[in-house]
Amino acid sequence: MNQISRCSWPGEDPFYQAYHDEEWGVPIYDDRALFEKLILDGFQAGLSWITVLRKRDHFLEAFDGFDPFKMIAYGPEKIESLMQDSGIIRNRLKIESSVTNAQAWLKIQETEGSFRNSSGNLSEDHRFKIPGIQIKKFLLKQRNPE
Repeated sequence: MNQISRCSWPGEDPFYQAYHDEEWGVPIYDDRALFEKLILDGFQAGLSWITVLRKRDHFLEAFDGFDPFKMIAYGPEKIESLMQDSGIIRNRLKIESSVTNAQAWLKIQETEGSFRNSSGNLSEDHRFKIPGIQIKKFLLKQRNPE
C-alpha cells in the first residue's frame, strides 16, 4: 500500500488533505481555472485558505461559474444580493474587486489571447504592459544572486 507523503498543514481534515493531495502545487493552465483562483485568492485575504476552500462550491454558483463576461455586468442589485449570501464571504470591497478583476481579466485576454500567455510578456519593471491596465507582477521565480 502506497502512503501519501504530505505536509503537516492539512492536519487530519479529509477535505483539506484531498485539496493538498489533488490540487495544491499543481500548475494551472486553463484560463477559467486561473480566473477562479484569482477571485478566490482575493477573498482569502486576511482569512485562512480553508475558509475559502469550504465555500468554493457556493462561490462557483454565486459568481456564475466565475464567468468574467457575466461578472462584468454585475450592478448594485447583484452586489447587494451577494452581500446577503451567507454561502460566500460577504465583504463588499472583495465582491466589488471581483468585478474589477473580471474587467481586467477580459482586457488581458483581448490583448494577449489568454492570461497564461500574458505572464511571459513582462517589462523590466515587472508590470504587464497592457493599455489601460497596470498590474504588478508577482515574482514567480527567485532570482539568482549575482
